Amino acid sequence: MGKKIAVVCHAASVSKPGYYKWLNRQGQSPKDYNDYLLIKTIFDKGKKKLGWRSIQMRLTNEYGLNVNHKKIRRVMNKYGLVCQARRKNPYKAIMKKTKEHRTFENLLDRKFEQCVPKKVLCTDITYLYYALGRKAYLSVIKDIATGEILAWELSMNIELGFVIKTVIKLGQLPNALIHSDQGSHYTSPFYSQIISALGLTQSMSRKGNCIDNAPMESFFGHLKDELDFKSCNTFQELTFRVNEYMQYYNHQRYQWGLKKMTPAQYRDHLLAENSA
Repeated sequence: MGKKIAVVCHAASVSKPGYYKWLNRQGQSPKDYNDYLLIKTIFDKGKKKLGWRSIQMRLTNEYGLNVNHKKIRRVMNKYGLVCQARRKNPYKAIMKKTKEHRTFENLLDRKFEQCVPKKVLCTDITYLYYALGRKAYLSVIKDIATGEILAWELSMNIELGFVIKTVIKLGQLPNALIHSDQGSHYTSPFYSQIISALGLTQSMSRKGNCIDNAPMESFFGHLKDELDFKSCNTFQELTFRVNEYMQYYNHQRYQWGLKKMTPAQYRDHLLAENSA
């Protein structure tokens, strides 16, 4: 390569140093290109997810080269080696949108034996895998007294909106209590405003204590055991099956703990009993 460059320089009546200066001005320094080839080798081995810090460490530890980070960044920018950074967790991103998130006292305090319908509710979110790895999110509100599922919403993302839609489906329930965990959706100021507008009072589990919301954990366990959601090929098919299951659960699934009634039957039973 060096001899060919010398021949070209002689024919063009330019010096080799002058030729290299011209290459540098054009952004085509052979030295940069050799550095690029080495950096790209490391970059590709890292599945295009390595930034300059990771590349610098590998150059030092695997190749014994001490390369300045500014040079690595310059070469990467010059040749378009853009790190495909991990996507941020959307659940954490929601928390960072505002510093006004707040938690509420555990007013339910595991008092799961209730006898008045639509007075003490619990809510939570779970995920359902379908179509060979795609994930959907399910928001549910359950009546603790009757076990009835009062509202639900399925979503392809975990943004706040689908939780808001769930409580809006619930409608106004003055003086009722709604219990959740301390997830960012439920500590959101907007969620709290909606809850207040519907006449509900918020209650929250203690941090990291899923037993405080045991009725929801129990329901999600039954749903995932009984609903064939993994075989769904589309979100629309999953939505249909979830809706179908909710109707089955409320109106056809008899439960020993509800005096062998369905949740809907037990609700009517409690209403009749309380009005007597």
